[in-house]
Formats: sequence, C-alpha cells, structure tokens
Amino acid sequence: MTINRPGLPQDLPPAERLWGRWALIAAAGATTAAERRAPAHRTGRWIDEDGLHWDDGGCTWWVMSRRGDGRYVLYGEDESSAVKWHKPPVDMLAGGPAWLPWDELRDRLSGYELGCVYWYENGAWSRAPYPDTLDDDGLDCGMSALAVRAEAVELLAERVAAVADGPDADAFLAQAETGRLEDVDAFLARVRDPDGDEPDAPAVARALALGGLAGEHATR
Repeated sequence: MTINRPGLPQDLPPAERLWGRWALIAAAGATTAAERRAPAHRTGRWIDEDGLHWDDGGCTWWVMSRRGDGRYVLYGEDESSAVKWHKPPVDMLAGGPAWLPWDELRDRLSGYELGCVYWYENGAWSRAPYPDTLDDDGLDCGMSALAVRAEAVELLAERVAAVADGPDADAFLAQAETGRLEDVDAFLARVRDPDGDEPDAPAVARALALGGLAGEHATR
C-alpha cells in the first residue's frame, strides 16, 4: 500500500487493523517513566486514555481515538501538509459526523496546529473534500510508517528479539491486527529496548490492555 499526496481515505487500512498495529508498537516501547509524563512532554508512539499518539517532537504529531460502535478518528499534522496555508482556506471538518471530538479539533484549528482529519465509520474512512490545487495534507509523511504494513513490521522488529522458534515481529503484528494477541506472555518475553536498557514489562502489559490487545480492555 502506498499513500497519495494528498492522502485519500482508501490509502488507510481499516481502522481496526491500523489501531492494532499502532497499539502494539506503542506498547512495545512503553515505560513507567514515560507514563508519568504529561502528554505535552512525551515523544514517540504511546497510548493513554485519550487514544494512540505519535509525536516526533517537532515535525509531526498524530492522534487516533476510538469513538465507539466501530467509529474512529485520526487527526494531526506533518510539516509537509499544505492544508492550513492553502488559499482559499480548506475546511478540514466539512462533512464531519456529530461524534467527532469537535471541541478538541476546533481548538487545534484555532491554534493553527491541525493538518488533516480522517474519520472511520461503517467500515470506511472519510475526510473533507480537497481542492485540486492542494498538493499534500501530510498523511504520507506523517502516517506511512503505520499505514504501510511493511514499514510497521520494521518498526516492531526493532523492539522484538528474534528467536529460532516462535512468532516473529510479522506474526505478532498479524495477531494485533485481529484485535488480540494470542500469547501475551510470549510477547512480553521477547520485548527488548534497542538502546540496550531493560524493557519495562509491567508498563508494556498495561499498554497492551489499554489498547485492547490483552487483559480487561481486550476487544474480543
């Protein structure tokens, strides 16, 4: 899968699948110390009660939230987005359903922080219409590492130790895409820190549960 510039709704995988990938990668890097930081002071990929986050601390930030009943919203900004500078202005919220987090999105808009908004309902992604003169909305540069499966596997492989037998990063990701890890203990045993630090298994387990991949928050 490739992502167009500007992005098209069909460039994104089904929301449940995207959520599973993102949640697993976020969980693999979870630490207790990071959990205690305010969202404004966090970088990388993580999950909290508000949803999934990706923030590189400068060029790109994204949020994906579940809105109930098979509904999801994805919003954020990459520096490649030309939406908020386009003339005439692009209404990024045009056609948005009533269940979107309108207060949050309008607040982001008022601060010139928002680059695009996609929403998912009835098994399909949608977004506001774009003018033909818009070159890019940032979806490709901002989300390709999660939306393109091969790139997501590479991200996860950085934090999953390879073994001679047992699931590899690709297999764990496939499980997460279905909504539930089949063997949480095996995943916890394989998580590693690419910088050589000791992995924080309790934080990883909490993140897996929060993402619906294990424990009381599981999606199935």
